[in-house]
Amino acid sequence: MHYPTPSVRPKQAAALLGIGVATFWRWLKERPDMPKPRKLSPRCTVFDVAELIAWRDAQGKVAQQ
Repeated sequence: MHYPTPSVRPKQAAALLGIGVATFWRWLKERPDMPKPRKLSPRCTVFDVAELIAWRDAQGKVAQQ
């Protein structure tokens, strides 16, 4: 059985990354490697939690190199 991965709204995604909502949207615009949003409806945008965590963890590894 396949279970969908959890998703979060932008405010929770920003909190997960430890940044503000405005910074989150700016990063999404400026950083092409950030996970892409999924539009559920014209007014509902979500982000995959697993993708956000993987991206966040990869940023630490890039900074260490």
